Amino acid sequence: MEVFDHFSFKEIVTCFMVLFAVIDIIGSVPIIVSLQQKFGKIEAERASITAGLIMLVFLFVGNKILKFIGVDVNSFAIAGAFVIFVIALEMILGIEINKTSEAKSASIVPIAFPLVAGAGTLTTTLSLRAEFHDINIICGIILNTIFVYLVLKSATWLEKKMGEATLAILQKVFGIILLAISIKLFTANFAQLVQAYINF
Repeated sequence: MEVFDHFSFKEIVTCFMVLFAVIDIIGSVPIIVSLQQKFGKIEAERASITAGLIMLVFLFVGNKILKFIGVDVNSFAIAGAFVIFVIALEMILGIEINKTSEAKSASIVPIAFPLVAGAGTLTTTLSLRAEFHDINIICGIILNTIFVYLVLKSATWLEKKMGEATLAILQKVFGIILLAISIKLFTANFAQLVQAYINF
């Protein structure tokens, strides 16, 4: 099939790592454990599948919405780069730029949305379309959905085994990765916009 002609293991790994860093499910383990204690058992299957579906739907419908409002993918990718940049700063510096309201339920809200498939994740998902083929992004989303499920299933065990110090280090490491990704997204898409403007 033609769709599999663009299948690339390298692109899948890159998409997986980008989304993995943005979702930061490992860094969210303390939040997940806290929600579990507050609301009882978290439905890992329901939460992870819902988050995966939200990302997949936005991957395709999001582009149509952009066309409807007259925004090109490159411009959206640059906007996404700024969002990723802010998320990276939050992770590295340990500050909260985006204020979130207190959770009132678990599993779907706030686990699936906005903890996993939040604004940053959705923006990143659509921004990836400017760099990678759909089939590889889909694979990256599916792999992250599976990983999210595994983490949700074993959140309490992970927190005990890893400890707060390890989680904090991982958060900063992925923050630096995100920072580099945001700069790459910005420079690549800005160059394409400039080239399009020159050609125009």
